[in-house]
Amino acid sequence: MTKTIDYFFGVGSPWAFIGLAPFAELAAKQNAVIKPYVIPLIEDNGGIYSRNRPEARRAYWMKDLKRWAALRGKVLNFENRGALSDPTPAGFMLIAAIENGQDWLKLASALQEAFWTGGEDIGNAAVRRAIADGEGFDGAALDEQGASEAMQAVWKANYETAKAAGVFGLPTYRYEDELYWGQDSLHFLERHLKGEKLVA
Repeated sequence: MTKTIDYFFGVGSPWAFIGLAPFAELAAKQNAVIKPYVIPLIEDNGGIYSRNRPEARRAYWMKDLKRWAALRGKVLNFENRGALSDPTPAGFMLIAAIENGQDWLKLASALQEAFWTGGEDIGNAAVRRAIADGEGFDGAALDEQGASEAMQAVWKANYETAKAAGVFGLPTYRYEDELYWGQDSLHFLERHLKGEKLVA
């Protein structure tokens, strides 16, 4: 029987960025299919954007993020965060690639690398189109499709699916109706994929 992992994530999530490669490797190793859902944080379920957290928690969040980034071999650039546009439109572009059956993992990796390591403004159409073009995609076509009503409907459907499932933070993995929140939960997901479901 095919193993299918529902993957709830966002381009603008640093945790999704640093966890993407090990997650993709795990899925491939376990012959699992990834079903991607591009979504925002779900505040109705308790998701809290870092900007809305108390300073003490924000400070710890930043240190922990840098620890994990180093462990995963990733570099995070926080220098110009305030000058960057909302990366959500890049997520719409990614939804278009998913719906077209294209290599969304490749595009997601490129967009996140540009945003989180390169400090590039992927909220800017010209920037994200150039990134997509550089990876062999038709950036303009994907971007235009991403802005369509059809892709916006997918975005909303993704949100409702995630909300109903109990998802709140990014990334979250769902396998056999069990949720695993955060890239630091990949070891639990791996054990489940191998047939060992740990129950708290």
